[in-house]
Amino acid sequence: MSKPARERIFARLQAVDTQPLESSPGVADLPVKKLNPAEKVAKLTSLMEAMRTEVHPVSEPEWLDRLFEILKRKNINRLLFGPQSSIGGALLDRWKQTDNDDLPELVPYDSDIEDLKDEVFTIDAGITSTYGGIAETGALILWSSELEPRLLSLVPPIHIAVLKANKIYDTFLEVIQKNKWADQMPTNAFLISGPSKTADIELTLAFGVHGPKELIVLILE
Repeated sequence: MSKPARERIFARLQAVDTQPLESSPGVADLPVKKLNPAEKVAKLTSLMEAMRTEVHPVSEPEWLDRLFEILKRKNINRLLFGPQSSIGGALLDRWKQTDNDDLPELVPYDSDIEDLKDEVFTIDAGITSTYGGIAETGALILWSSELEPRLLSLVPPIHIAVLKANKIYDTFLEVIQKNKWADQMPTNAFLISGPSKTADIELTLAFGVHGPKELIVLILE
C-alpha cells in the first residue's frame, strides 16, 4: 500500500464521529425461559439426539449397569478412562466386583501421550466426566485437565460422556456467571453437541472425520 493511500484511510478513520463506550445505550438481556430440571433434561436430550447423539437418562445408582449394556451392544473391547477422575474410582471398583470376562479391558490414561499414543490411537472408546450441559443449545461442556486430557474425548471413535442432570444449565451465560469464569477462566473448555462432523464443498455431511464417529451421553438423574 502506498503512503498516500494509507494516509487517506487513517484520515477517514479519524474523521468518524465515535461515541464513548460508557455513554452507549444499554442493551437489554435476551429473554430466557427458566426450565425446571425435567425440562432441562428433555430439551438437552431432544437437541442432542437431533445431532445423532445417543442419550440415556438413567438414575445415578444404575448408570454403570446401563454402561455395561452399551459396551456389550457396541462390542467395545477396550475402554480408555482417567483413573483419578470423578468417575474413575467408580469404574475401577465395579470392574473389580464383576466377572472380567464379560467386560472390556479398562485402559488408564495416566501417562504422557508419548508413552500412550499406541493405546490412545487404537482404542475402541473413551469415557469422560463432564463439566455440565447447556439446555438452550443441546451441548456438553468438557473441561480437560491432567485427570482427563482432551485426547481422551477427541481421539477414540466412540466417546461416552457422563453428565449429572443437576449440572445442566439453561444457557451458556448462566454457566459463566454461576461458575465465576470471569474470575478464573478455564484453560481448555470446549462444547460438544454431537459426533464429529464436517461437510465438503458439495455439502455432503460426513461423521467422524476429525474426531469420534459416535457420542453416547449418560445423564445421571
